[in-house]
Amino acid sequence: MFGRRTGGAAPAVTPVLEAAAKQPTPPPHDLPPSDIAEFESLWQPPAQSPRKSVEQLLLECGHITAEQLEQAKSVQAQTPGKPIVQILLTMNAASEAQILAAQAQTLGLPFESLDKSKIDPEAFKLLAADYIRKHLVIPIRREDSVLVLGMVDPTDVFLLDEVRRRTKHQVRIVVTTAADIHRAVEQLTNTNIDLKVEEIIKDMAEDDVQVVHDTQDDVTDLAKIGSESPVIRFVNYLIFDAIKQGASDIHIEPKEKELKVRYRIDGILFEAMNPPHSMHPAIVSRLKIMANLDISERRMPQDGRIRAMVHSRKVDLRLSTLPTACGEKCVLRILDNRTISVALEDLGFSEEVLTIWKRQIEQPHGILLVTGPTGSGKTTTLYASLRVMDGNKLNISTVEDPIEYHLAAANQVQVHEKIGMTFSAALRSMLRQDPDVVMLGEIRDSETARIAVQAALTGHLVLSTLHTNDAPASITRLINIGVEPYLISAAVNAILAQRLVRKICPHCKEPYIPSAEMREFLTLQGFNSQATFKGKGCDRCRRSGYAGRLGIYELLVMDDSLRDQVTRNPDVTQLRKLCRERGLVTLREDGFAKVMHGLTTVDEVLRVTENAL
Repeated sequence: MFGRRTGGAAPAVTPVLEAAAKQPTPPPHDLPPSDIAEFESLWQPPAQSPRKSVEQLLLECGHITAEQLEQAKSVQAQTPGKPIVQILLTMNAASEAQILAAQAQTLGLPFESLDKSKIDPEAFKLLAADYIRKHLVIPIRREDSVLVLGMVDPTDVFLLDEVRRRTKHQVRIVVTTAADIHRAVEQLTNTNIDLKVEEIIKDMAEDDVQVVHDTQDDVTDLAKIGSESPVIRFVNYLIFDAIKQGASDIHIEPKEKELKVRYRIDGILFEAMNPPHSMHPAIVSRLKIMANLDISERRMPQDGRIRAMVHSRKVDLRLSTLPTACGEKCVLRILDNRTISVALEDLGFSEEVLTIWKRQIEQPHGILLVTGPTGSGKTTTLYASLRVMDGNKLNISTVEDPIEYHLAAANQVQVHEKIGMTFSAALRSMLRQDPDVVMLGEIRDSETARIAVQAALTGHLVLSTLHTNDAPASITRLINIGVEPYLISAAVNAILAQRLVRKICPHCKEPYIPSAEMREFLTLQGFNSQATFKGKGCDRCRRSGYAGRLGIYELLVMDDSLRDQVTRNPDVTQLRKLCRERGLVTLREDGFAKVMHGLTTVDEVLRVTENAL
């Protein structure tokens, strides 16, 4: 990212380097000798303070600590030739944006964050999208006759000279991140996909799929559309369109006389299209070929994985087939790293709950549980919590089934129950590996629960999930699994219950006065019934009034009094009442607080907290 090309003829000096090379003007030599002497006595070159390095600027801004800088220098001494900023980036000591902003400052260049709104589409067309992705350079806008150019590596004068030749413009450089460039290219090229589903369907027949083994690489490049047969183009379009719309799942459902394709967006299924029923065998066969499954087996369920490349971004797809009365139903789960790479601060925590939760994940030992039904964002919360931890100082290990996303700072273990690699077996072996932090995908049985408790009591921080409706119910669930109450009392530090609610679409948000019954309900809950909003419905939110999701949370922290109560094996009703008396903010109360801030609606909060008290 920060390297400089070598070799080849030197290009013309860029305006940036010209400005940096300017020196103070010496006294003119056409003056009389006496005037020259007087001029020289008065003229002194201005004192130039030494330019600060990138790591010095990062240290001054508080993006890195002195300890991290010393550690990076120590690593650099062992790996000669590797820039220290690359080491800091690998250590997660500073983000790419922070490092590039500091580098821009050392070069006297501006740093800009990019999105679609800041880029002139006409200027963008001066370079091909593939060229922009490959070289990480993007035309942003024209200012008079000068082209403003975003670059990740502004010191690459050879690339700069090549861009000037291609665009036939003089350029002015701003520094930006690779992530911003990729996102901007994706946003600007999505609308340029010329793909008509009707034309694909019209040309499609079952003979387009042949029962052969796919010998190509397991990474399917979905960007190369148009040259393949109709069934391949249709499946590629289906996956591409679902990712473009932000879907988490694709459901392909055969009915008696029709074929239904639905996307799950923000937790809700939307019907996307109805291809002809005759297409079903061809679509299923193509998906099985992509996932290396047995296309001749139609009576048994199958599971497989597809790796796709969409605009130079890797996306994993999990395929599940299930025989039904009308044919095989297929569900594709889309595992996009962008959806899981959410900062802890962006998940929807209130300021108070976020502060307490951060304090809990800094504890040296104990159990932290995240509870909620499937699809409530538990994995995202756990991953965001692990990313906050210092992976360079801690041995972080996870046991998952399956490993859905990869964490650079963690050692991730996949469960294989058929060969005896269960949660309990993996956890037992992992504890011999000197871990500091252990993440369990789920506590499912008494053996796993007991090992997790013992790990917490012997000095390890254990993070895991449970499927319960609220935080107090997790205590009784562990007791029912078979863990002794006194062990739970000693081991559990905190329990976080959560749900995901849809956010009001910002493009069609408007004030809303609820019904008289609802106003009375909100007033009884202690909230202002007039301060509510809703989404009217627009093209950007598929007329639903919602766009995106955020979490609502219920955080139960174990204190001495509560630990004493747990050892007495209380029932869930007593425990819930005790927690409420001690100030527990419930899921519904946190949801209503977000309603009052105009983030979501009352109906949405009631929908997701129907079974939570």
